[in-house]
Amino acid sequence: MASLLPFSLHKPISFCKASSTSTQPTSPSSLIESLNDQFGRKGIKFLDLGDTNNITPSVELSVRNGSSLKLQIPNAHITSYRPMVSWKDDGFEEVLYTLAPSKGGVALLLNDVTSSSTITPVLSGCEWFVKDADSDSFDAVQVELSCRSGGLEIIYIVTLYTESMATAVIVNNNGRKPVKLTSAILSHFKFTKRSGSGIQGLKGCSYCFQPPLSSPFELLTPSEAMKADEPGFFSKGSEPSIKPGQWTTQDVLITILKDKMSRVYSVPPSERSKPFYRTLPSKYEIIDQGKELWYRVIRMGYDDIYVSSPGSYSIKYGRDYFICTGPASMVVPVTVNPGETWRGAQVIEHDNLT
Repeated sequence: MASLLPFSLHKPISFCKASSTSTQPTSPSSLIESLNDQFGRKGIKFLDLGDTNNITPSVELSVRNGSSLKLQIPNAHITSYRPMVSWKDDGFEEVLYTLAPSKGGVALLLNDVTSSSTITPVLSGCEWFVKDADSDSFDAVQVELSCRSGGLEIIYIVTLYTESMATAVIVNNNGRKPVKLTSAILSHFKFTKRSGSGIQGLKGCSYCFQPPLSSPFELLTPSEAMKADEPGFFSKGSEPSIKPGQWTTQDVLITILKDKMSRVYSVPPSERSKPFYRTLPSKYEIIDQGKELWYRVIRMGYDDIYVSSPGSYSIKYGRDYFICTGPASMVVPVTVNPGETWRGAQVIEHDNLT
């Protein structure tokens, strides 16, 4: 896997909540034109994917083999990832489950939990802007977004390669006080069959039942994710009743995700004080038996892995099934001291070209 591309700094273009004195372009056509003039190049195209009532500046990344992804800039939400596969007539397969206008997909979550009594969404109301874009001979393309929230500067880097996509977050604490953060990069994968969805690579890992971080992009709310499901003819409904926060160990090689669950895999806090303890693997695999596809999810900088499946709740969203998973820091918050930087990343790789 190639490393993230280096950047040279350009003057950023902002387009959210512009002040009356701003000289930035305000009409959809002039905004998109300005973005393409400054940051557009082969494999990087800015466009408006909104409707007549809402402007949604977006960027489409594409590489030499035709793989592509779409990113909404105002909310840093990835709504599409279509890698190349050889067995499709058109050569490409959408792997993300996304509902209009901005539900599902790949979502960056970041909460300030410095106060024990308050959870503050760091990205709520943030003004994301394009900071830079770069490419490497059309085999790798990248766009960098940035925003500020209080004393925090957040940078979000999205990179597309021929056989993978990467999302990386960088948090700089420019304030005067330490902050404690919970975070996740959650991807909603689409499946054709509920019974054909699964993950492997987490055997022997500890996990507990825990709701996901709340998000404007969520399909299931935290309370819905933890609600019991009704058993069916070929399904037991929900997982066995285990209290949230009670840890257990996965003892199977492959976990079938047809039943409703909401898990966080991690090292239990009580284990972390020991001189030696088992850490989570840096990667695991998503299996789609219906399409005969599999994807490798790689985490960097994050301590946990979140996995959830909707069970029968998926019916209200359509015929396709989906799961939600990705690297996270949920169990133990990350502390970022003044002047320090924290980084986390996710890579989705696939070997479905042949």
